Amino acid sequence: MTTDRSAGTTAPAARRVTVPEVRAAKGRAEPLAMLTAYDAPTARLLDEAGVEILLVGDSVGMVVAGLESTLPVTLDEIVYHTRAVCRGRRRALVVADLPFLSYQASVEAAVLNAGRLLKEAGADAVKLEGGEAMVPQIRAIVAAGIPVMGHVGLAPQAVHAQGGYRVQGRDAAAREAILADARAVERAGAFALVVEGVPGSLGAEVTRAVGIPTIGIGAGPHCDGQVLVLHDLIGLVPEGRTPRFVRRYADVGEAIRRAAAEYVADVKAGRFPGPGETYEG
Repeated sequence: MTTDRSAGTTAPAARRVTVPEVRAAKGRAEPLAMLTAYDAPTARLLDEAGVEILLVGDSVGMVVAGLESTLPVTLDEIVYHTRAVCRGRRRALVVADLPFLSYQASVEAAVLNAGRLLKEAGADAVKLEGGEAMVPQIRAIVAAGIPVMGHVGLAPQAVHAQGGYRVQGRDAAAREAILADARAVERAGAFALVVEGVPGSLGAEVTRAVGIPTIGIGAGPHCDGQVLVLHDLIGLVPEGRTPRFVRRYADVGEAIRRAAAEYVADVKAGRFPGPGETYEG
């Protein structure tokens, strides 16, 4: 039970979305809704809006820290942001990204670092990129009791190997490789699979090929769910850096710019602070 301090009453705790519930969403008519979150206030708002899965993505390096890629993001930084998100959510499942080189080097490192995201940060599950090459890591992490969400297609942590942020799976060989990766991730024990940056027809094919939910980002409308980076969705990224598959639902960036400009003008003109905005006595 939780206490509603404003009302002085005790209310039932919100029922959390669970990994088995996400896995059971495969093929349902109502797709899963997933967004990135990096702090407690945002996590609270997205949770209240009905978002079922909050991803603490290594995208934080680009959209919050201003980096050119996700590669410099550290595990300690993901731990920090995951803690904040977990404090803000009540119902949503929290999935934390394993950042670059926190799991690729060895199976042991993968298990220990995934464990930190649950033990220290409070995440419900972890996400890692890669297909067949990451099967040993996925199996070991799952065997340790840590749920894993996979990620195939465009892999931001492999941006240099893939030649940039380009659509993957355009030719027959590349399509077959992505399908093989998806099947391998499922066999290894992942409970869900992010499919990024592939043609819509391949997103649909991957969805049919695996028995776990697919969550698309730039992978067409036929996945079992969709995910976007929040800052793309609300207009908090510079002009020209929003991927073509993003639908912008708000221009929060302009609202912040306008509010800050009004504040500056009021300070310069002596209008702030005004009557009732100063402590007296």
